[in-house]
Amino acid sequence: QEIATQTKGMNADVARVICKEYKISCAEIILREDITVDQFIDVVEGNRSYIPVLYVFNKIDSLTIEELDILDQMPNYVPISSQHEWNLEELMESVWERCNMMRIYTKPKGQMPDYEGPVILHSESNPTVEEFCNRLHKSIMADFSHAVVWGRSAKHQPQRCGKDHILMDEDIVQICKRIG
Repeated sequence: QEIATQTKGMNADVARVICKEYKISCAEIILREDITVDQFIDVVEGNRSYIPVLYVFNKIDSLTIEELDILDQMPNYVPISSQHEWNLEELMESVWERCNMMRIYTKPKGQMPDYEGPVILHSESNPTVEEFCNRLHKSIMADFSHAVVWGRSAKHQPQRCGKDHILMDEDIVQICKRIG
């Protein structure tokens, strides 16, 4: 069954031949995107995974405007110049986005936040304060009272939160323990 139009050589007959070669006699195949025959074989074999890509083009300082316009038509790219240190911040942000990572900063009570060593969490699972605490140390949750959060996930600055509060990139978290 084709949900997406196939323009790269895949069709029902090709799928049937490939399945027969891999001794698959009964299967329901749904193609949700336009794929090549090689991609279909990779899925049948189950030994490959496709990951997102980010193309980094260096030496953009030596390119003309016309060449940059051509590059601009490519998906998932970041042009940089390492010699002149152009666009390195955009490269770092793109890497963080593509890897679905987020930085959560810690703040000891009465001190400034520690911006040098953030705790790295994956944003695919919508990390909570509890996951943040467990990343620091497994025993923190036993004495956990509440957390004070600054940043985009807080409705007001600062916000007192429980363990189920969902964090966002570059939030600042101060953990408060129970006394006694």
